Amino acid sequence: MSIDRVSIDPSIREELSGYRQSIDNIDAALVHMLAERFRCTKAVGVLKARHDLPPADPAREEYQIERLRRLAQDAHLDPDFAEKFLNFIIKEVIRHHEDIAADLKD
Repeated sequence: MSIDRVSIDPSIREELSGYRQSIDNIDAALVHMLAERFRCTKAVGVLKARHDLPPADPAREEYQIERLRRLAQDAHLDPDFAEKFLNFIIKEVIRHHEDIAADLKD
């Protein structure tokens, strides 16, 4: 059942609405930040492809994962979750870099 159909004290409904608005704003910011991140990683992919560099950089990835885990811990976010999230992004970036390299060879 939707919470909108449940009888809730108006002050609680207002507080819930405020939290939801903040969540919506954060989600929008995340989308824009990810779009900017992928714009930058696309430029990296083009540079790598032009200079015959491999799409993946395991040393950089390892450094980034360790760094993100520390940041997550400092921010009281589950480091395992942060690592899974970054691994998902890294996998997508590598796929983009492979596609860019293949396109430049054509």
